[in-house]
Amino acid sequence: MKSTGPEYAQDQFKAGYQDRFGGFLAGCEERLTRISHGPGGRLGEACALTLAAGGKRLRPLLVFLTTKKGYEVDERIYAAAVAVELVHMASLVHDDILDGAQLRRGQPTLAARYGPLIGAAAGDYLFASAFKTLAAQGVPRAVSMLASASLGLSRGEFAQMEQARDHRLPVEAYLMRCRLKTAGLFSAACSLGSLLSGCREQTISAMSGFGRSVGMAFQITDDILDFAGESAELGKQAGADLRDGTVTMPLMIGLERDTSLAGLLGVEPRDPVVAEICRRVRDTGALDDAAKETARHVAQAQDAARAAADEIDAEPLILIAEMAAERKK
Repeated sequence: MKSTGPEYAQDQFKAGYQDRFGGFLAGCEERLTRISHGPGGRLGEACALTLAAGGKRLRPLLVFLTTKKGYEVDERIYAAAVAVELVHMASLVHDDILDGAQLRRGQPTLAARYGPLIGAAAGDYLFASAFKTLAAQGVPRAVSMLASASLGLSRGEFAQMEQARDHRLPVEAYLMRCRLKTAGLFSAACSLGSLLSGCREQTISAMSGFGRSVGMAFQITDDILDFAGESAELGKQAGADLRDGTVTMPLMIGLERDTSLAGLLGVEPRDPVVAEICRRVRDTGALDDAAKETARHVAQAQDAARAAADEIDAEPLILIAEMAAERKK
């Protein structure tokens, strides 16, 4: 199965694999619902609101996609899928509190609706629930994998705060932040799927690399969309990174090619200013160059999938890698 473009890849994935994996995702959603409603009261309402905000559930899907061929999905795999999504949900709650964000996927954030204190409590509950769920399966290495990814999330978030409005940020520092804040959890999801289904060490390593590369492609694409996408498509206000001072690859490239952009970055980021910066960054060709970086990570991910094809079904992973980089929102 060879893809020829993003729509083709998405259509092929839906046609070939949606029915196969849709039931697993539904089972994951049922478990997430039970956990989110578990504490009851306002805390339960807050956690349930986070779940109801939706999302692609890409990280749980990766757990299912990276299980060994012929392995019958069991509670250990479900636990891993649930755990990685709970960590992701918790990180979004905490991110929104730190950023002061009012909207997430077009809806009021948890902190905006309930306040930062309840938001922080809900995020903590979701984090703790992730590790309780995975630890119950009695596989210490799996818990260690998720813990490592969670530590990376914390370090990545702190790095983003420290790097805010640092327009001389080295590219490697940006890429490291992407690896910590995004790619690490993708890598953990793929490692968990292969580990818990009994794959060889070589396959687990390949899947870890696959997830890391897909995560990098996903994050850089997200940063591109912040300059190129429409608010309705993104589920958040376009130019959000500019407003909160987050320095990303498109901006870094744009500044290098149009040094006069620095003057606009010192101005209060009102809508007309943000729109002008986005336009001028696009005019430099920065988005195309950033897209080349995503393509490099997609190629690495697809190579890793092919290397593990004797134990893992590589075809859906190859399509997922392409979709991660070419998505529109």
